[in-house]
Amino acid sequence: MAGTSKHSTTMTNRQRGNETSALPATLDSLSIHQLSAQGELDQLIACLQKGEQLLNRPDERGFTPLMWAAAFGEIAAVRYLLEKGADPHVLAKERESALSLASNGGFKDIVTMLLDKGVDINVYDWNGGTPLLYAVRGNHVKCAEALLARGADITMEADSGYTPMDLAVALGYKKVQQVIEAHILKLLQRE
Repeated sequence: MAGTSKHSTTMTNRQRGNETSALPATLDSLSIHQLSAQGELDQLIACLQKGEQLLNRPDERGFTPLMWAAAFGEIAAVRYLLEKGADPHVLAKERESALSLASNGGFKDIVTMLLDKGVDINVYDWNGGTPLLYAVRGNHVKCAEALLARGADITMEADSGYTPMDLAVALGYKKVQQVIEAHILKLLQRE
């Protein structure tokens, strides 16, 4: 046995005939929506320099680059897109809004930026969800506070019949419930 060399019996992917079917995505191949969602600001700027018509271009679901950036909490991308003139009022195919997406993610600073642009604070989507309902469902106390401070309607119900308070109680979110209760007390004191 001395002097006998062992040969590997393991075949490589190439020997088996396996080829890579799809190359991994590179920044050069990402869409404006993907660049926005990932906060790739330099590439987003370069992409928009190629064509301003991309700024509000919807994807197959009707989501704009601003919606993608808002949904993923990419504050620098949101700020840049708004500065370039992205329309924060656009609704996707199922009435999703950048504000609802940011509220759902708990991104208070983006919620505030969008509210500063005059978006509808009580916009509802296909199932009656509002930004406040999404903030409550996600247990995002700071978002709920920001929305309530700016006048979000606490009486609007989702298709399920839940108001924001009902939802907070049902989910056991005590801090969000306390925020809503404090807001109601302020409203009652004004009367």
